[in-house]
Amino acid sequence: MTEFTKRFYTSIFLIIALILSIFNQIILTSFLILCLFQMFFEFYCMLKKILFKKKKLLLLISFIILLLLSYISLYVWLSFLDSQNDDQMYLLFIIIVAISSDIGGYLFGKTFKGKKISKISPNKTYSGMFGSYILSIVISLIIFKNFLNIYELIILSIIISTFSQIGDFLVSFIKRKAKLKDTGKILPGHGGLLDRFDSLILSIPVGSIMVMII
Repeated sequence: MTEFTKRFYTSIFLIIALILSIFNQIILTSFLILCLFQMFFEFYCMLKKILFKKKKLLLLISFIILLLLSYISLYVWLSFLDSQNDDQMYLLFIIIVAISSDIGGYLFGKTFKGKKISKISPNKTYSGMFGSYILSIVISLIIFKNFLNIYELIILSIIISTFSQIGDFLVSFIKRKAKLKDTGKILPGHGGLLDRFDSLILSIPVGSIMVMII
């Protein structure tokens, strides 16, 4: 099985699991708590490798920020579940756009390659960044065309994709400092949970604020 095939099937499994659990608060809460514990463990393992090297204060600050954002995301997620169906659809919209952004970046980056974005994450390319925006917009227009108007979908998709990529950059930066390719091995084709959900760390809280404004 190729790396892309593993990544594809793992993504499908995660999307189905999220959709099934999003409308059941008990299952979702348990799922999120387990995911958070696993992500914190992966982050702890990375920090162990670099905490006593240079810039340890920066890394400690990054850890605190990640921790706070994770809890904010969890709070926002559970708050949406206690709300009306439209709010649950907004949450589903944010998650699908963020995941589409991640997949688009991977597909376009692997296919077109091109110039690298920065020293923070040398594997990221401008073609991948462009692909993140394209796929997130296309998927949102296909799935949620009857939920929001086209302008709202495009604007929200761009914002969510942007912060999805920033979250990815943050984790990639820390992985590079720890000299690790992946944060873990729990997900075939992806690595650790943090490799998969890094795009949600910022996109959920920021996306939630934006849908409230719109």
